[in-house]
Amino acid sequence: MDEKMFCFQCEQAANGCACVGNAGVCGKSAETADAQDALTGALIGFAELLVELGQPIQPPQALLLLEGLFTTITNVNFDPETVRQLTEKVWEAKNAAFATACPAPAPVGDYDMKQLWQEPDEDIRSLKSTVLFGLRGMAAYTYHARVLGYTDGEIDTFFCTALSTLAHEQDKEKLFQLVQETGLMAYRVMELLDKANTTTFGNPEPVEVPLTIQKGPFIVISGHDLYDMKCLLEQTAGKGISIYTHSEMLPAHGYPELKQKYPHLKGNFGTAWQNQQREFEDIPAPILFTTNCIMPLRESYADRVFTTSVVSYPGIVHIGESRDFSPVIAKALELGGYEKDTLVPGMNGGSTVATGFARDAVLHHAGEIVEAVKAGKIRHFFLVGGCDGTRPSRRYYTEFAKLTPPDTVLLTLACGKFRLNDLPLGTVPGTGLPRILDVGQCNDAYSAIQIALALADAFGCSVNELPLSIILCWFEQKAVCVLLALLALGIRGIRLGPTLPAFLSPGVAAALQQKYDLKPITTPEADLAACLGSHAAD
Repeated sequence: MDEKMFCFQCEQAANGCACVGNAGVCGKSAETADAQDALTGALIGFAELLVELGQPIQPPQALLLLEGLFTTITNVNFDPETVRQLTEKVWEAKNAAFATACPAPAPVGDYDMKQLWQEPDEDIRSLKSTVLFGLRGMAAYTYHARVLGYTDGEIDTFFCTALSTLAHEQDKEKLFQLVQETGLMAYRVMELLDKANTTTFGNPEPVEVPLTIQKGPFIVISGHDLYDMKCLLEQTAGKGISIYTHSEMLPAHGYPELKQKYPHLKGNFGTAWQNQQREFEDIPAPILFTTNCIMPLRESYADRVFTTSVVSYPGIVHIGESRDFSPVIAKALELGGYEKDTLVPGMNGGSTVATGFARDAVLHHAGEIVEAVKAGKIRHFFLVGGCDGTRPSRRYYTEFAKLTPPDTVLLTLACGKFRLNDLPLGTVPGTGLPRILDVGQCNDAYSAIQIALALADAFGCSVNELPLSIILCWFEQKAVCVLLALLALGIRGIRLGPTLPAFLSPGVAAALQQKYDLKPITTPEADLAACLGSHAAD
């Protein structure tokens, strides 16, 4: 294979197949891709050794596995040097584990990722890739829980055993089983993170979030890590600096321990991650990236960007484990913000969005919802959300939402919500229930599942028997983690777009379609009609 790189882990894979040239469509260089492959191979070798030792995984070892996998997620790290430094840490940890083993096991080398990418059996390559990418997404969620002090030894062990299995297993049936096990463990991971977030910051509460940026100094914080948000809010309190969320940080407004304690958390700046190059143009404020998705920076705002946690970009100031955001604060005061209040509208021109409709808030109204369904006031529920991206075909999700009848409710989550969360859909007629309920971040799929399970229990049926349709948009590996969890729970009939993953071979895709009725999206009109069955759209 005459390729400078090989990467097909995200939805924007070149030509719907793989990125193989000097750089990926995401902007990741071939050098960075090679460094990430080397890191992944080192992680697999490390996991093999830990499995061979047969001892409980130590917290520093588990954290290193998580950091390594998290670093390889799309749009997290564009700096090959920091990737190589992390690889060296893995080698050091591996050597330390080997040195203290008694009796000493046989040496275990790094796994060569070319063995996976060039695997001649496309189904084996597909199944192993699906597991690996699911593990990368799981690592992000597990990492976020860990920084809040929440861990699970069985989850740590699963990362080791699953990574180790990738190095040697060639039996397709066993690999299919591993995909299923990965999905079940992904659900457990999302449950752990939900517990970490809600215990630490309280149960989310519905809140209307303005999209107008007030005059004066401000900081935009992007990503998923609520711990980083808390640290920033603490350090900016009383300094005359307003804080605005961006993209997947929007749900932070719903958490009482953040929103109610820190009145300088003012609103939200911009929309989904793929619009940041345009929305950050000439922004008079610093931007702090806590996790993905960071895009290749433009010169017009690169001097205002800071990274922390696992995020890294060449030439950009990185805030280390101390989480000392003094440089970010100084930059905010230096730039001064807008001279007057400035609206940065939503993707549909809206001036406000709502969030905080997690399971606790929604199920508080479960009785009202059930009665509305029984009375014919609510005909159907749609879960429309997931990762956003750059393809024009993603307008599908906006158009789908616009077409839904007024007697239907839209649950949404993840950055895909920006396609529809500012639409003026109002409330369900005859009720006070909003038609759009923002459940939260991508990891809050757990909350959406709990809502579905509670409604199924109330109606005495299974989730698959509810008047509920799931229409997901995917982009990167956290979405793979969520999808595997949904499938492992036996949820059928999911519509996925804008395309099916490039890493799903025809054989594996067909197997998933047969077992779970997983299907690609078509047109908003056709899919809506199919979801509503005999009920035509109004």
